[in-house]
Amino acid sequence: MSEVVMTKASGASVVIVGGGVTGLSAAWWLAQASVDVVVIEKAAVGWEASGRNGGGCGHTRSPLFPEMQRLWPIMDELLGYPTEFSANRILVAMTEEQLALYDRSDIAECHGYRCELLDRKQLRELVPLVGDNAIGGYFYHFGGHANPHRTVHAYALSMQDHGSRLVQQCAVTGFRTKGERVVAVETERGLVSCDQLVLAAGPHTGRLSAMLGEEVPMASARAEMIVTEPLPLMAYGGVDGNGLYGRQTLRGNLAYGGGPHEWLELPVQGAPAKPSTPLMGHIGRRLMEMLPKAAHARIIRSWAGVIENTPDGRPVIDRLSTFPNVIVATMSSVGFGLSPSSGRAIRDLVVDGACSFADISSFSLARFAKLESNWRELQGWVALATKEAT
Repeated sequence: MSEVVMTKASGASVVIVGGGVTGLSAAWWLAQASVDVVVIEKAAVGWEASGRNGGGCGHTRSPLFPEMQRLWPIMDELLGYPTEFSANRILVAMTEEQLALYDRSDIAECHGYRCELLDRKQLRELVPLVGDNAIGGYFYHFGGHANPHRTVHAYALSMQDHGSRLVQQCAVTGFRTKGERVVAVETERGLVSCDQLVLAAGPHTGRLSAMLGEEVPMASARAEMIVTEPLPLMAYGGVDGNGLYGRQTLRGNLAYGGGPHEWLELPVQGAPAKPSTPLMGHIGRRLMEMLPKAAHARIIRSWAGVIENTPDGRPVIDRLSTFPNVIVATMSSVGFGLSPSSGRAIRDLVVDGACSFADISSFSLARFAKLESNWRELQGWVALATKEAT
């Protein structure tokens, strides 16, 4: 990927801080509107959770879901690069409680999609790796999954093809303001002027927005994935259940994550989160329970990323009240799947002032106006020592 050389004269109409899937999607959508954009990323694109997740494209309860559902099947064509998107998803239930939890028939019908109840026999035919311990499941005739690594790079390459610029390995250190506007972003490599600013920095969004007088409340957590050796390809690679999310890759590997969050105080700079043997074993055990005919497969690698969660688990896409030319965007740990539509929503806010295709008023920052200062402790989201977590 090409790099921008920072100079004292560097600048853009829109500066996006964060080279994760949300920031890159927004840059790509803005480039379609011929907006001059530069994306600044402290590490490499997709370095955190955007390139290290299960690749699920669901999130039926989001107002961005219908547009996400429309866009994913055509993203390869729109971007000009492969995402490896595959439609539909299957949920495997080990208990009656899980079966009830996975029922999305009401939401599916609302949007004109089908949520099919599967008995044991039907489930085994669709997912040959399940065992007799699965009581049934659901076939979601919507959603799907994609390759996170390929998708992140597809956004990055395509946005540059359309004129947007990318700066990697460059941390943001501060901002320059004039009146009620942010006029420049201070970085390790120099000053970048802007007319509008988008903060889509994942777990760092709260810290950066606090510098501008209105902190986005969030807690950071380590999320972990495991990957097995390749297995025979199933007809449907998007299979979730037993508290796990993930997919079978095109090579046949099972890539899965899910489990108790390990809350942490995120360092401004420092090493990325590392996988842990205890959590890897926990994920592996539940994967073996869900897909017992894959129990012989070895775990060949694992990785961890840092995700952010808002107090109510919902995204924030809104303008700061302190500096109205700044948009903050955090998807609260579900950014990958929603990226085609979240990027478009951000583009609409920048260019048109409002989202044209969905009501995103529930993503407003104002909902946290009366949030208790100790909300993390009240919800039990207590951080581990940073050294332990990383």
